[in-house]
Amino acid sequence: MIISTPVESKQRPHSHLPEESIHLQVKQPETLRQLDQMFSAVPNSVVLLNQDRKIVYANSAFQKIAYTPDKQTVLGAKVGEAVGCIHAFETKGGCGTTEFCSQCGAAKAIARAQKGSADVQECRILSQRDEDMIALDLRVWATPSEFGEEPYTVFSMVDISDEKRRRVLERIFFHDITNTASVIKGLVDIFVSMDDPAELREFQIDSMLSQVSSQLIDEIKAQAQLMAAESGDLTTEAAPFYTNELLQRLIALYRNHSVAEGKRIELDAAAENVLVWSDAALIGRVLSNMLKNGLEASTAGETVTVGCERQGDSVCLWVHNPKVMPKHIQLQIFQRSFSTKGEGRGLGTYSMKLLTESYLQGRVSFESDADKGTTFMVTYPLGEEKK
Repeated sequence: MIISTPVESKQRPHSHLPEESIHLQVKQPETLRQLDQMFSAVPNSVVLLNQDRKIVYANSAFQKIAYTPDKQTVLGAKVGEAVGCIHAFETKGGCGTTEFCSQCGAAKAIARAQKGSADVQECRILSQRDEDMIALDLRVWATPSEFGEEPYTVFSMVDISDEKRRRVLERIFFHDITNTASVIKGLVDIFVSMDDPAELREFQIDSMLSQVSSQLIDEIKAQAQLMAAESGDLTTEAAPFYTNELLQRLIALYRNHSVAEGKRIELDAAAENVLVWSDAALIGRVLSNMLKNGLEASTAGETVTVGCERQGDSVCLWVHNPKVMPKHIQLQIFQRSFSTKGEGRGLGTYSMKLLTESYLQGRVSFESDADKGTTFMVTYPLGEEKK
């Protein structure tokens, strides 16, 4: 069972344990011998944390997942610092003291263990490794313990990225495909029941069947592209296209989508029609996720607006909806498997970032506040024809 325990991250005390004390702790021969006997053969990553949440022992499995394999660098670091969490050095207190830490499963588990109770959490960490950013999906265990009459926390973690990815992909596929197929079946049933061709034309059943069938094919392609992107097998094909033509196609597609029921989609009057050399299909996939996300966030009667502007040698495309995202959602929005729509969802915003930053040489960002609503933006180089 996963226990969610509130974390007062900003109120956690900074470490006051001198570095020499850390080295004294790990140099105790009997303690080291006991720890190595217990954890050297364990396949999962295991560390021993002191009361200041600093690592005083790490087994070999943890050193493999750490940002640096140097054991002396790992010792004295906190878990987030050791694995290269992008938020670990944002405040003077380091790992465990930023606003992002309030949503971190590892921080929650450690806090619970230091109060005397073992805990299990799932944890998502974005880890910066030189020029690469790695999304870590982890299951973590934190257990209070004692060594040499001193209180410690035994902290263990295992990578569940493959498990999470398979679960999410399967649920998304079956959820979305089943919904779309059900609409097709309903339209076919109506089609079969009509004897008069005039009725068919009046209700535009043939047109709706074509649109929903295209949507079904689009959803299948989306899953195939995402799986290829995650495995590193996705290829891009650059060709010229105009941004407004792409945006108009997406608007036409989503106006008849179930998520757009009762809502309006508009192209901003000031949208620039920019010529871009890039992979229009992949950029369209990113914009589809942005548009679908904006529609899902909106309620009936509200308008989602799409737009485009040239910015020097780049083009910025954006989708705006009138709702504001709660802060805890903003802190996790681009993490794989995070979703506001329930377990087994949540690859939409993650795939925006994956496709944009790993395959299209662009960047993705968002702004959200109560006065202006929420705008997701993607920026891509204009590119040029390859000679």
